[in-house]
Amino acid sequence: MNILITGASGGLGKNLAEKAYSLGHNIFLTNLNEKALKDFVTKQKFDKNRVLTAKLDVTSPSDWKKVMDLTYKKWGKLDILMNVAGYLLPGYIENVSPKDIDKHIDINAKGLMYGTREASIRMIAQGGGHIINIASLAGVAPIPGISLYSTSKFAVRGFSLAVAQELRPKKVFVSVVCPDAIQTPMLDLQKDYEEASMTFSGNRYLKTEEVTDIIFYKVIPNKPMEVLIPGSRGFLAKIGSFLPGLNALLSPSLMGKGKKKQKIYKKN
Repeated sequence: MNILITGASGGLGKNLAEKAYSLGHNIFLTNLNEKALKDFVTKQKFDKNRVLTAKLDVTSPSDWKKVMDLTYKKWGKLDILMNVAGYLLPGYIENVSPKDIDKHIDINAKGLMYGTREASIRMIAQGGGHIINIASLAGVAPIPGISLYSTSKFAVRGFSLAVAQELRPKKVFVSVVCPDAIQTPMLDLQKDYEEASMTFSGNRYLKTEEVTDIIFYKVIPNKPMEVLIPGSRGFLAKIGSFLPGLNALLSPSLMGKGKKKQKIYKKN
């Protein structure tokens, strides 16, 4: 298969790239930081015939078109688009800037929408395809302290579930994956922000490898509309979303638990 991955030079995107290559797929790796992307590819010693790379600013519709055009020029087909690129900066709403608001929405929500649009046009024409959008459990239940990120991931989840219904009759499948906190540089960043204490309130942190395995061995073969990881925390998140008053009552105790774990969290 031919797979295009955004945010491919670090965290989950990097692990997805490694897994896809190891399984024999052709991969097109994109990232805003072109140097980090090239360093990653050089270190991995990938076969150049199976790997494409390009700088991609997901907030730029023209960048998306260029990347998609290059994909089809090289391979003639795109089987899977993985929208992984994301941004998070903790902060209470009275302390954030308008630029912080724009950046969360532009990267996490609009960037993913641009990519989904470009891919869907071509996938419909080719007779099918699969778009996998990475959201978060913060897009299932509202998380104070990272409200901008939570809002953007709510948008990702809602958009994905809506377009999944639009595109399925046209044989283009959309899956939204909502993981809990994953041990990546994004989680490391939150270590130093008291506002992000809720992020650390779970019993454990996900490994990139386990999320990657779920994507390759469950999401790709079965093409579900939504996957919550882990299912137990996902169930609690859905309750929190359904009963926002209860969620608000539980937040102080969860933040207290998170603060204790945040203090002892060790960055990777």
